[in-house]
Amino acid sequence: MARISIISPCFNEEENVEACHAAVVALFDPGGPLAHHEREHIFADNDSADGTVAILRRLAAGDARMKVILNARNFGPFRSNFNALRYATGDAVLVFLPVDLQDPPSMIPEMVRHWESGIEVVAGARTNREETFALRFSRGLFYRIVNTLSDFDIPENVGEFQLIDRKVWEVVVSHHDQYPYIRGIIASAGFRRLILPYTWAARKRGISKNNLVRLVDQAMNGIFAFTNAPMRLCVFLGAAIAALSMLYAILTVLLALFVPSSAPAGTQTIIVAIFFFAGVQLLFIGMLGEYITAIHAQVRRGPVVVERERINITGDKSPLKDATPE
Repeated sequence: MARISIISPCFNEEENVEACHAAVVALFDPGGPLAHHEREHIFADNDSADGTVAILRRLAAGDARMKVILNARNFGPFRSNFNALRYATGDAVLVFLPVDLQDPPSMIPEMVRHWESGIEVVAGARTNREETFALRFSRGLFYRIVNTLSDFDIPENVGEFQLIDRKVWEVVVSHHDQYPYIRGIIASAGFRRLILPYTWAARKRGISKNNLVRLVDQAMNGIFAFTNAPMRLCVFLGAAIAALSMLYAILTVLLALFVPSSAPAGTQTIIVAIFFFAGVQLLFIGMLGEYITAIHAQVRRGPVVVERERINITGDKSPLKDATPE
């Protein structure tokens, strides 16, 4: 018998939490496909303002294998997920199971079977998405950018819906990122990986909390967390602009000396050059600012998440503290 840990972050999901809990319980109940394994289901609530917390308390009171972490405020899905991940005690860990069940719990038994055969990372790939063309195009563009710039491959359409072995879990939680990009951390760790395609279903109840601003923020975090290519691009682009400027200056002087009538108008040239270089400088400063902000957060070494309460989690010392560098 092995213990399977499942992580489910949630925020204002009173319509979905109970169904998520019941779906996982059904897998491990007698007669279920995972009845020979032990269940550990960890919910991490991001300071919900609806009835989610009350439902979690009620469910946890009758189920000792269900654990709950209540955050002091909304720390975002990645931080909340990563903090909950540190509490997993299973031999294998499902990194993320959304409470809206868009990633299907029915795939977990197949993931476990592949893990039992020796696969250390079993990842679900959302090959068919019930979403708009604009979102599909944006996601595809993001993965192409990240995989082109980084020195390892993040499989396209693979999110945090992944079952990882305990040794992979140890590598993941050893990171001290203040804004952890979990799928990137798993991909950078390596290990044997198998990708299982599935259809990412449309949400049936409630409203998704991943708006456009949050998706852009997550994409930028993924790009700046795993590559220095943006800053390298600034260096090369700056050198190219400087070289072109010198050539343009030389051309302008030659035209003024030998063909005065064809020399470019000075005022227009200056205006265009000022605005062009101002835009380039702002772009470079913005890229530099992203790295400085990330470094600043790392140097401060604040907690990834502040917890208000833990339910069905024994012990006085948080695993988060154990992983914090001295």
